[in-house]
Amino acid sequence: MKPNAPRHWAAINEVSWVGGMRLLFWICRVFGHWEFRLVLYPVLLWYLATSGSSRRASAAYLRRVGRLVPVPRGLFGVLRHFAAFAENILDKMLLWGGLFDVSQVQYTGIDDMRRRIAAGRGGVLVCSHLGNLDLCRVLSRHHHDVKLCILVHTRHAQAFNRMLEQLDPGSQIDLLQVSELTPATAMLLAEKVEQGAFVVIAGDRIPVAPNPRVALAPFLGKTAAFPVGPYVLASILQCPVLLLFSIRQGAQSHIHFELLRERVTLPRQARAAVLSELVGEYAARLEHHCLSAPLQWFNFFDFWHLPDPDINDASSRH
Repeated sequence: MKPNAPRHWAAINEVSWVGGMRLLFWICRVFGHWEFRLVLYPVLLWYLATSGSSRRASAAYLRRVGRLVPVPRGLFGVLRHFAAFAENILDKMLLWGGLFDVSQVQYTGIDDMRRRIAAGRGGVLVCSHLGNLDLCRVLSRHHHDVKLCILVHTRHAQAFNRMLEQLDPGSQIDLLQVSELTPATAMLLAEKVEQGAFVVIAGDRIPVAPNPRVALAPFLGKTAAFPVGPYVLASILQCPVLLLFSIRQGAQSHIHFELLRERVTLPRQARAAVLSELVGEYAARLEHHCLSAPLQWFNFFDFWHLPDPDINDASSRH
């Protein structure tokens, strides 16, 4: 990184209020949600005052999304954004503690997923930091025919992952920590897809690498960098690419499955163009779901800062 450049998302230290979330989880479990919220806001006010980089990133995001849909602005908006993140963390803890009613989850695109699962056909499932991805991880435990292998970079959130593991000792068994895709990793993932598993990988955070491979696409009115790794992986595995979005609207949780491509082919002469097209389509769908739940996108860093990588430009296509 250049001097004064925003830090890569993976360089941001894990939040210091994991211990506080343990206390809040206990309050919610013993007394209820309203008591949880009464205690939550003083904690959030402290975090608002002490975490300048996250506060600025949230304010910048809210200004951008606020041009397209109504959202609270200023410090109050940031407080609401942080509160939505805390509620999301609580939901994760309730999930892994067995206290979340998963029967109330609503699905879109589930019939197609069921057909693929019944046929033993795996694929790449591109997710985002919108809403609660852990909902799908827990559901896969209750429905053993659903096999998920989730690629993560957990070094920036070790304390939180340890906390989830204490709530459910099996919570880490479907996680594979990957900083970069190696031939050995590709072989392992190919075996999992062959066995009908879905490899879950985030499409809205650039890789942890000195020169990350990304493509550019418009997102909420400005060009942003997105990783091309999910689509390269799908081309290597010769499998379908699906999108996964999880949002909460009121008391109702919604999971959306969407097919992006049945198969990804990257011809040598058109490789950059195909990757740009795929990234552009993903960015458009992420924007669509962000606008339906704008306070639930949890990337508290300068998302629109462009790195100095090998870039494919998708901005002219979408």
